[in-house]
Amino acid sequence: MKENGVDGWKKLLEGYPWFDREGAYPIPAYSEFMPSPLVGRKPLGKLDPRIFNDQDPYGWMISEIEEEYELKPGIPHLGRQIMNSIIKLGRGESANRIQGPDGRNLKNNPYWPEELAARSSRLRKERYVTLLPMMLSRTQDDKGRVIWTFFGNSIHAPESTFWKGFYTSPRTERPPYYFSKFFARLLNQAYGKRVSTKRSLLEAGFRILPTTDPSALPRWTRDFLVSDSADFRPVKFLLTFRPFNLLPGQVKERYLAEKLALLPCPGSLVFWGMPNYNKLKEALAEAGQIPLINLVARNQGIESLRSAQDGWFQETRPDNVKHEIQAELIIDSFHRTHRWQKIHRYQDELNEQVKDVKIARALFSTDAEALDLYDKPLARNCQLWDDDFNLLLNGPRADRQKIHETEKRILQGGLFGYRFFYPPMKTGWYRIYWHRPLIAFLPAGAENATIVTDALMGYIAGYHEEDLKMAAPVELWPRMQQREIYLSALRDFDNGEDYYAHQTAKNLLSLFEYYQMQGEKPLAKSFAQSMLNIAKNKTLEQWLAELKEHTRKPAVAVRMRKHLLKIIDWNEPNVLPKPLTFADTANRDFEEKWWNDIKLMSRDPFRYKGNGDIATDEATRSRVDRPHRDLERLGDYFIARHRHAIAEAGLEGIALCGEMPFKWDTDFDYGLYGGWVGNQNNTHYERNILVIIPGKNRGQAVVLGDHYDTAYMEDVFEKESGGSGARLAAMGADDNCSAGATLLQAAPIYLRLAKAGKLERDIWLIHLTGEEFPADSMGARQFCRSLVEKTLQLKLDDGKRIDLSGTEIVGVYVMDMIGHNRDDDQNIFQISPGKSVASFHLAQEAHIANRMWNHHVPTWNRSPERAPLQKGQRISGGQEIPAPAKHLAIHGEVRSQYDPNSSVFNTDAQVMSDVGLPIVLFMENYDINRSGYHDTKDTMENIDLDYGAAFAAIAIETVARVAASKKFGTKRIRNNAHRNFAEKG
Repeated sequence: MKENGVDGWKKLLEGYPWFDREGAYPIPAYSEFMPSPLVGRKPLGKLDPRIFNDQDPYGWMISEIEEEYELKPGIPHLGRQIMNSIIKLGRGESANRIQGPDGRNLKNNPYWPEELAARSSRLRKERYVTLLPMMLSRTQDDKGRVIWTFFGNSIHAPESTFWKGFYTSPRTERPPYYFSKFFARLLNQAYGKRVSTKRSLLEAGFRILPTTDPSALPRWTRDFLVSDSADFRPVKFLLTFRPFNLLPGQVKERYLAEKLALLPCPGSLVFWGMPNYNKLKEALAEAGQIPLINLVARNQGIESLRSAQDGWFQETRPDNVKHEIQAELIIDSFHRTHRWQKIHRYQDELNEQVKDVKIARALFSTDAEALDLYDKPLARNCQLWDDDFNLLLNGPRADRQKIHETEKRILQGGLFGYRFFYPPMKTGWYRIYWHRPLIAFLPAGAENATIVTDALMGYIAGYHEEDLKMAAPVELWPRMQQREIYLSALRDFDNGEDYYAHQTAKNLLSLFEYYQMQGEKPLAKSFAQSMLNIAKNKTLEQWLAELKEHTRKPAVAVRMRKHLLKIIDWNEPNVLPKPLTFADTANRDFEEKWWNDIKLMSRDPFRYKGNGDIATDEATRSRVDRPHRDLERLGDYFIARHRHAIAEAGLEGIALCGEMPFKWDTDFDYGLYGGWVGNQNNTHYERNILVIIPGKNRGQAVVLGDHYDTAYMEDVFEKESGGSGARLAAMGADDNCSAGATLLQAAPIYLRLAKAGKLERDIWLIHLTGEEFPADSMGARQFCRSLVEKTLQLKLDDGKRIDLSGTEIVGVYVMDMIGHNRDDDQNIFQISPGKSVASFHLAQEAHIANRMWNHHVPTWNRSPERAPLQKGQRISGGQEIPAPAKHLAIHGEVRSQYDPNSSVFNTDAQVMSDVGLPIVLFMENYDINRSGYHDTKDTMENIDLDYGAAFAAIAIETVARVAASKKFGTKRIRNNAHRNFAEKG
C-alpha cells in the first residue's frame, strides 16, 4: 500500500457518498438478515474520531473497554478450546473437530503428514507453542450489541500474517527489541529458557526458517535467518511456518528426536492445509476461516468474544442412506433469539430455556409453526456446503432465487456443513477484519494451556465488497488506547456493590465519553446526574462519595473523584429558557384531547393495526370479524386530522401532509400474513405518513416520530399460557397509540409557532409504519433508505410528489410507549440517544426541556384548579377518563450506549442510529416483564394520564426548542419555491 495520496483508512472512505442513488442502499429487516455494523463513518454521519485520527493514516483505534471487557477475557476463553483440540491432536487422541468428517481434514494435509501423525504422541517435550493468526471483527446482534466476534483462522498464509504484526504502517517496522522481547518471553515461559536480548536469543539457538522470500520479513530478522542447506545441529528453537512435509530433512529428524523445537508447533498450522476447505475457499474466500471456528462453541459474547454456531446436519435422502460421521460433529439444532425477548441486554439469552429448532427448518421454513410469534428464516445469515465441500449458499450475497434453489437441494437430503455468518463491521465498501494472533503454549507439567493476550496485536485489513478473493486488502494497524483514567475505571472498580456487571465502570465511561463529545468542556451537573445508572434517590454528590466502596484501592477512588470534579460543572446556572409550548400542554384540555386520541386509536374501527393482519391461519381467522387490516383506515385518519389542523392554522399549501408509499419487500414468501399477501397482489401497500411544518430554513428539519402499527398479543398466541395460537394485534394504547396521540396534539402547536415565525427550520411529524413483527421496523427502514439514497418524496392527495431529498435532518426524536408509569420505579422515562455526537446534543435539549417542565410543575400545582388535587390514578370500572390530578414532575434518564437499560435496540431508533441519523429515543421506564406489553392488557386501563401527558409535553417542547434554535445543522435554504414559508420580520 502506498504511503502518499489516498491510502490508509482514507482509502476505506474513497468515493463517499457512493450510496446517494436509487437502489444503492437496501435495508432488509434485521430479523431476516442481520447486517454489518457500520463503523468509522455511517452514510448519514460524520467521521468517528473514536476510530480514526487525521494524524495517523494507518491507525485504527481500539478502545480500552473493547480490550478489557471483550478481547482480554474472550481470547483466553476461545483459546483454551482451540488449544485443547491441538493438544489432543498432538498426543494422538481423538480430535474430531480438527479431523473433520471421516478424518478428511487431515488427509493429504501437508502440515500433518503420516510421518508426523505416527510419531507425534511420543514427543514429551512438545510445548505446543501456537502463533495462530485469527480473524476477528465486530458484529451486531438482535439486542443491538456490537461485539468483537471470532470468525476463525486467517484466510491468508500464517507466515505473512504473523510478520505484519511487527509493523506499524506498510513500511514502518517496530524496533528490533520488540521482537527480541516477545520471543525471549515466549522461550522463558514455555521452555524455561532464560533469555532477554537478541544476543542471548542467538546464543540459545533461536533461528528463523522463512517460507517465502526473506526480504518480506523485517530487516532486523536477518541475523536469525537460516536456509534449507544450513547445519541445523546448533539450532534449538526454529521459527517457521512451513508445512511439515516441506521442511528440510534434518529439521524433521531433529524435531522428531526432540532435539529441536518448532515454533509454532505443527499441529497449530493444520488449518491452512485442509484440502476440502481449501476447495471451498476457491468459491468463498471467507471459508478459509472455517477450520478453526469448528473448534469453538457458540457464544453470545457477554464479556467475551462472540462466536457463531457451525457444524453438520443430515437430511433424509429418498433412499434413506445416511452418511457416516462422528456424532460430535453433528449440531443439527439451533437456539433461536430475537429482539423482543424478555431479557436484559447484559444477560446471555443462550441460558434461557427455549425449544431448539432443526437447522434446515430454522434456515428456510415459513410455515406458521416455524415462524412462531417472532421468528423468520435465517438463511441470509448462513453459509452452506455439501458433503463434497461444494458451496451451496452464501447467505449475505444470496437473492430469493438462490435461497429457493438451496432449499430444494437440502430437501433432497444428504450431509451438509454450515456456519451462521453475521457479517463483519464495514467502513464504506470495505469489510473490516483484525488479524490478531492467538499466542499460547503448554508449560511443562501443566494441565491447561497459557494464553497470552498482551503481546502481538497483529494488523487490520479492509476488503472491498467487489474483492471476492479478498486478495487486495487495505492494511491498517491497531492503536490500543491506554488512557490512564479509562483503564482505572475499567480495572479498579469491581462488581461487588453493583446491580449488574461493571455498572460503576460504565457509569464512569458514560461521563468520560460525553465530556469528550462536549469538546472537553465540563458537563452540566444535572445532565451528569441524569446519565448515571444509580439508585433513584441518590445524588451525584452521594455517588461520588461512595466511589470508595466500589474499589479496594482507596487512592484510586480519590483520584477518580478529583477527575470527575474537573469534568462536571458544579455551578450550573438555575436560570432556564422560556418555554415555547407549555402554555398549550400544561392544561386539562391537552390532557383530555391526548387521552381521547389514544382511546379512539386503540379501539374499533382501528382494531387490527398489525402490518401482517389479517393472518391466514385458522386460529386467527376464527377470531376476527373482517377480511382486511385497519392500518389503511388509521393512516387515512391521520392524514385527515393533520390536514384539518393545517387548514385551521391557515397554512394550506404551505404546510403539507401526505404519504410516502412503498412495497413490503422480503427475501421469503410470507403467505401466513394477509398484509404481506396484499402487498404482493398489489391490493395493499405500505406507507409512512408525513406532516411538514415550515420554518424559515427549508433546507433543514427536525423530526418527531412514532410507529402506528401494533404487535401481536403473546397471551392470546402462546398455547403454553392458555392461548389459541391466534395472531391478533393488541389494542396498543401504550404501544404505540400514546405516541401517535402526541403527534396529533403536537401538529396544531407547531403550526402556530410556524405562523408566528418562531421556527428556524422545518418540523416533520412522521407516523412510521411497521415497527412490530413481522414488519420489523419496515417504515423506519424505508425512511432511512430514502434519506441515504436521496430519493425521499412526499405524495400529496392530488398525486403530486414533493422532492425532500435535499433536506438535512438535524435530529430525530422517536417516541415508543410513553404512557405507562412503571409501578415499581415511578416517574422515570428514557432519553436514550444514539452513539454520535449529534445524538448527544439532542439528548441535552431533551434534558433541558425536562428540567423546564419540572421547574414549572410546583407553580402550576399551586393554581386554584390544581392545588386541591392529588396524584393521578388509572381508570377502573366504568370510568372513561382519569379525574384531574396534579401535574407530575418526571425524571428523564439519559441512557448512553453503556447503559444496558437503553431501549434503542428494540425500536425504530436502532435502524436510524445505524445509518448515522442523530437520534434520541423517548420511551417510558420500560419493564420487560410487565403485563400490558404485547398482550391483551395494553388498553386504556394501563395508561397513566398525568405521567403520559407530562411526557408528551416534554417531547413536544424538546422538538420545538431544536426547531427554534440556530445552532443545529449546516444547510441554509430560504425562499425555496412552493415549499417555502415566508420569513417573519
